Amino acid sequence: MFDAVKVKDECVQWIRDFFEENGKGCNAVIGISGGKDSSIVAALCVEALGRDRVIGVLMPNGEQADIDMAKLLVNHLGIEHYIVNIKDAVDGVVNALPFEPSAQTLTNIPPRIRMTTLYAVSQSHNGRVANTCNLSEDWVGYSTRYGDQAGDFSPCSFITVQEMKQIGRLLGLPDVLVDKVPIDGLSGKSDEENLGFTYAELDRYIRTGEIDDPEKKARIDRLHELNKFKLELMPAFRPAL
Repeated sequence: MFDAVKVKDECVQWIRDFFEENGKGCNAVIGISGGKDSSIVAALCVEALGRDRVIGVLMPNGEQADIDMAKLLVNHLGIEHYIVNIKDAVDGVVNALPFEPSAQTLTNIPPRIRMTTLYAVSQSHNGRVANTCNLSEDWVGYSTRYGDQAGDFSPCSFITVQEMKQIGRLLGLPDVLVDKVPIDGLSGKSDEENLGFTYAELDRYIRTGEIDDPEKKARIDRLHELNKFKLELMPAFRPAL
């Protein structure tokens, strides 16, 4: 059984310990998307450090249909925040490429520019950038390498989606943020529609090894194997000196 209170309290203490050892007095800088993950990470950081040491960064790419959810979160937590529209930067990179970029390239440029933006804010505000990924997304590679998967500290990368929701409720976040259906913002489909299985099915499989549909099991296993490299350190040659 998942003890949400225990895990939440331990995570809050872990954040405090990280900042004590890796940036005493520094601020937590968090990209705020309006989804549950960034909302929960921001709320954890507020509980750990106080709202005066948490900075939210909203980064629409032109128009963002659900930006009101991101504004709701920063107002609910009472944290300082900036809005940085990344459209010109994204268009600048895409238009400067001397070839027709692939669909995957176009998908991954915005999150990588968002991470550049977060580090720009962080370095100018004595900050440390929070990674907002969770275990479920990392398990099947539903993140961008050197994009949303980057950061200086990661409070929730070993916590599943269902467990995240329990923690979000403990933190007193509005239900609309905790239960918000994640949508990729490109295809109009939800994450679960794109993945081909639900997070509930994935989380159960991760924690227990049990899943009812053999086809979904095979898909999860394939995605996990294909995306393991994202969770590993960059291979580096070490000469024998």
